Amino acid sequence: MASFSFGAGNAKKLARLPLYGLGRLVTLLTPRESRWVYGCGAGIADGALALWREARSRGIDGVWLTTTDDEARDAENAGIPHVPKMSWRGFWATARARVVVVTHGFGDVHPYAVSGAFVAQLWHGIPLKRIGLDAPETVRSAVLPNSGAVRALLAWMYRRAAQRISLLPAASHLVRGRLESAFGIPDARIAVTGEPRVDVLSRGTAEQRRDAARALLEQVAPDLDTDRRLLLYAPTWRDGDPDPAVPSDSEWREILDLLEDRDALLIVRSHRLGEGEYVAPADTDRVVRLGADRLADVTPALPAFDALITDYSSLVYDAALVPLPALFLAPDIDEYDRRRGFYGAYADVAGRDVPTTWGALLPEIDRLLGQDEVRERRIARAHALSERVHAFRDGQNTRRVLDEILRRIGETRP
Repeated sequence: MASFSFGAGNAKKLARLPLYGLGRLVTLLTPRESRWVYGCGAGIADGALALWREARSRGIDGVWLTTTDDEARDAENAGIPHVPKMSWRGFWATARARVVVVTHGFGDVHPYAVSGAFVAQLWHGIPLKRIGLDAPETVRSAVLPNSGAVRALLAWMYRRAAQRISLLPAASHLVRGRLESAFGIPDARIAVTGEPRVDVLSRGTAEQRRDAARALLEQVAPDLDTDRRLLLYAPTWRDGDPDPAVPSDSEWREILDLLEDRDALLIVRSHRLGEGEYVAPADTDRVVRLGADRLADVTPALPAFDALITDYSSLVYDAALVPLPALFLAPDIDEYDRRRGFYGAYADVAGRDVPTTWGALLPEIDRLLGQDEVRERRIARAHALSERVHAFRDGQNTRRVLDEILRRIGETRP
């Protein structure tokens, strides 16, 4: 079941307006120190973790704000100082931090104490579907859902809040334009540095990256046989709506027959905000669920897979760095395009005649696994996609982002 929707989330924001005002008053009166704070909506992971490591290597003091006991344990295991986010310690740490690092939104840290800090919004993927001010879903509310006035207020709040972002790294100039439009911030606050979160896909040799990724999968999912061919299925979030791609009983049988014939596994990774009901027949080991509870960030594991299957997920851009062949399943493409929309044409990324059913997709999977020329053609398409959206593929994005932050706050660190 979905754990979040814009409608419910925006209603809560409206109710908490007085707390944002009180927090703003406190931050106006509180001097900020040299310490940095970090938070990430996905846990101890993503670009925030990469930046914490780089900053720590240069002697920059920082603390992570955790949401759950599991996050606190993960931070402890990684040797990262941490405090509970929604506690007085979390509020005070955020209110006094010189730099605040987030990947999803201000709610990654204590949201009422962000004003006045240098905010590095690393974001969590190159947008394919429209986000922020470009997406009507962003200003949908459970309170008076049909009110234009409420939507206008939410858009104003979103734009005003985004003005607190001091730096937003972009993977390329193409992506820079999308982020500028989505967040409504000046071009000068966006820097084409590459994304820290994907450095792991560019460091070392392809063989080293694949070995490390398979070792990671074996660590977090001991039930997963990494000697078989691995297909990663990653459907995107639908703002609380049911996932229309969940297979029927007959489709499950067809999927399992193909997996058996090709000696492959289907690794299902539903979006962390909305788990689909991907429950395969109980008598199979060919389908493995790999949710965020097992692996907070799937990016380092991408080189372990033989193909990616998705619909509208930005993961396709990350996988292109491997490069990993991608297949698409878009059962609600017309409705999704109407409600959310895309940057550019969806066909430019997914190709034309994208399958809308598992029955139409399975022959494509079969050809990919059985014909080398099909696989090579898909890999070439992934490489071309990466060339379009990634300006850097040298594993130094995190260093560039940290240098940019330090330059903008007037510090130098060797």
